Amino acid sequence: MTGMSFDEIASEALKLNPAARARLADTLLASLETLYDEQNGKEWADEAARRDRAWDLQGGPTRSAPEVFRDARRRLD
Repeated sequence: MTGMSFDEIASEALKLNPAARARLADTLLASLETLYDEQNGKEWADEAARRDRAWDLQGGPTRSAPEVFRDARRRLD
């Protein structure tokens, strides 16, 4: 970072022509999407770990994937 404050950066950005501001906005939004994807991945990993721990503690009956799909198809028919 250049040591500029948010207000200074915003002021300079607003001096850009509309096409450059649009490119800057696109770049900034894309950087947030990357952060969202990373956070989303972390949350899914945390959820998977939580479910795995719960399974280890509770156990229970299991069903094979073909059995689950067969039952699902029957319900849809």
